[in-house]
Amino acid sequence: MLPPCLELSGKRPRLFFYMDLETQGTAGLTPSPPSDSLTSSTSVPMREFDLMGLSPDAPEDEAGIKKAAENIKALIEHEMKNGIPANRIVLGGFSQGGALSLYTALTCPHPLAGIVALSCWLPLHRAFPQAANGSAKDLAILQCHGELDPMVPVRFGALTAEKLRSVVTPARVQFKTYPGVMHSSCPQEMAAVKEFLEKLLPPV
Repeated sequence: MLPPCLELSGKRPRLFFYMDLETQGTAGLTPSPPSDSLTSSTSVPMREFDLMGLSPDAPEDEAGIKKAAENIKALIEHEMKNGIPANRIVLGGFSQGGALSLYTALTCPHPLAGIVALSCWLPLHRAFPQAANGSAKDLAILQCHGELDPMVPVRFGALTAEKLRSVVTPARVQFKTYPGVMHSSCPQEMAAVKEFLEKLLPPV
């Protein structure tokens, strides 16, 4: 398991990638950044809000979600003070980590570059689009989901994509599904993530 936070250096764009605490290691879930153009804080373990269910109607830990989001926003502020522009920062995650990334980026007061949301959902979805910050409308979002996911059903992913298109510019939301994939990743998904990041964060 990686340490809770990785020390970042340099002025390259940032990818903060959050995963469930139970997810062991990074193999198969970390996209390769294009030729040293991206500094990646990958597979940061997190368990900062309680899951009370995984369905659109399940109760949610609102206080825990908001607290966890504020912690990530503080990290974003730190990077910005170190000279990284907001539009060169991407949040991403798998499962609960992806959910937290979506909520954080949509409510962030700074115009981030985008979100990589894998096998996840939008927490506190009933609060949107009203809860979104005005800077969120131009976010680029790549949302990927396994069609056989037994934990976060792909239908929940599709509803999330529909909600996201009511929050950001609809054409900025990509929703990709993968036949035969459960609550996990696959090479095709990682290739899509890599392509998304290369287009979103070209070298400057």
